[in-house]
Amino acid sequence: MTDFLGIYFPEFFYVLCGLVCFVTAYRAGKNESARVGTILFWTLTGIIFMFGRALPSAAVGGMLIIMGCLTVTGQVKMGKFEESTPQFRQAASERIGTKIFLPAVTVGLIALILSFVKYDVIKDGVATPTALNGAIMTGVACIIALILAFAICKPKISETKEDTSRLLMQVGAACLLPQLLGALGSVFAEAGVGEVISGMISSVVPQGNIVVGVIIYVFGMVIFTMIMGNAFAAFTVITAGIGVPFVISQGGNPAVIGVLGMTAGYCGTLMTPMAANFNIVPCAVLETKDPKWAVIKAQLPMALMMIAVHIVLMLLLGF
Repeated sequence: MTDFLGIYFPEFFYVLCGLVCFVTAYRAGKNESARVGTILFWTLTGIIFMFGRALPSAAVGGMLIIMGCLTVTGQVKMGKFEESTPQFRQAASERIGTKIFLPAVTVGLIALILSFVKYDVIKDGVATPTALNGAIMTGVACIIALILAFAICKPKISETKEDTSRLLMQVGAACLLPQLLGALGSVFAEAGVGEVISGMISSVVPQGNIVVGVIIYVFGMVIFTMIMGNAFAAFTVITAGIGVPFVISQGGNPAVIGVLGMTAGYCGTLMTPMAANFNIVPCAVLETKDPKWAVIKAQLPMALMMIAVHIVLMLLLGF
């Protein structure tokens, strides 16, 4: 059971992701331009998702470099898709109404419920309660949401395949940015970037000043998240370099400081185009006039207010 839930079951959802990428690669064969590059990009993406666990790390890294070169040289294109008529969209809108939001809500709700599910991992005769793998929670939630969407919208299978490829090609290489940035955070942590940052900060921040330590920690999380585009990638580096020596070691509650540190990073997520899945992908999907900054401009005032709120909460609740 432990191997099934920890290894094999999560791989099932990665295989499904790979199949979607292969379908998109096949659809790219209809492109009028950059056909070869687009097919190669989505084929390599599918291979990484489906066989990533079995492939050598160097092979995966080489494929990622090829995919990056294809993207930079403009060899990954969306292609042309047949648009539905305004009359069809209006009729579908009137028929489905607000029920269209149910599948999206279902994803978050089911994933939240599954986050409370635990199973025992036995090591050296000791059973340790362990949460489900994130891929399991998200994958099960998405499959349930897909079934619900089919029940509500009753689409044709051919339309579903076409729209899935269209959406994935519309997002493009940005769909891989969160995974790459998360991996980069692990590389930074292994390289000792946190210790370097700690050494730099210790030369300018007076030891024992809790207020200054909290401010530096919060802004460090915000700024590094803006650079990395991912609060998870920033958390390990900044918490090790600033949070532990300048906040937690001064008497801060590790649980409270850690939680607020992570959410402080999310303030940076709201303000950076590097967080492509949050700030760039919606612009591409909605085809906004400002494809890079529209979402960020709307979120900026709230993000700035939340930075101040995090500083106050960390000082009041963390000590």
